[in-house]
Formats: sequence, C-alpha cells, structure tokens
Amino acid sequence: MTPNFIMDIIFKRKKDRDLVNNDSKLKQKYKGNQRRHKLIRARLDELADAENLMTLRYLPQSNCHELKGNRKGQLAVNLDKGFRIIFEPANIPIPEKKDGGLDWEGVTVVRILDLSEDYHE
Repeated sequence: MTPNFIMDIIFKRKKDRDLVNNDSKLKQKYKGNQRRHKLIRARLDELADAENLMTLRYLPQSNCHELKGNRKGQLAVNLDKGFRIIFEPANIPIPEKKDGGLDWEGVTVVRILDLSEDYHE
C-alpha cells in the first residue's frame, strides 16, 4: 500500500527546497550540528505525513504553534535550543474558523519560510 501524503510543502526560497531535497547538502550545511540536521528532516517528514495541520498538534516533539505580533499568520515547529522551522498556511484561501482564527484542520498546504531560525533573539 502506498502512503497517502496529503500535506503539500512548498518553499519561499528555491535554495531551501534544493537543500532539503539533497540530504548530503543538508548534512553539509549543518555539519557542526548533526542534531539540527536530523530534526529538520524529522519535522519536514512529519509535515509531509500529516493529513492536515491539526495532526501536528498531537505530536508533542514538534510543538507546532502559531506565532504572534509581527509574525501573526506564521507557525513554527521546534528543532533544538531556540531554533524553529517557520512556515505559513498556503491554502488559497487560508482556512478560517467562524471566529476568524486559523482552521488547523483545513490547512493542507504550507510554505516553508525559514528552515532554522531563532526568532527569540
């Protein structure tokens, strides 16, 4: 049986897409931090395997969460230390609940904005 990957992942930057599609380049970029390389791969695999964004809410290791302030509309998943993969819903239109909040169950397309960022600095 072929796995059913429903979540589409697109990238804001072609260089990030090319990086994650070439594991040796990804390892090279994070050669000083083998753990981060493995976590980037794991989080992207979790996204790809998800039926929708709500699936990630049940994976405690990813700690998928909506961002606030000037990052409203973006989400993040944990890597290591303060580093996160930053992404945004890319469905057109963006699924919303009646109260205007993000409908996590309706999000089936995400756009990766940054592979490894510490926005806490």
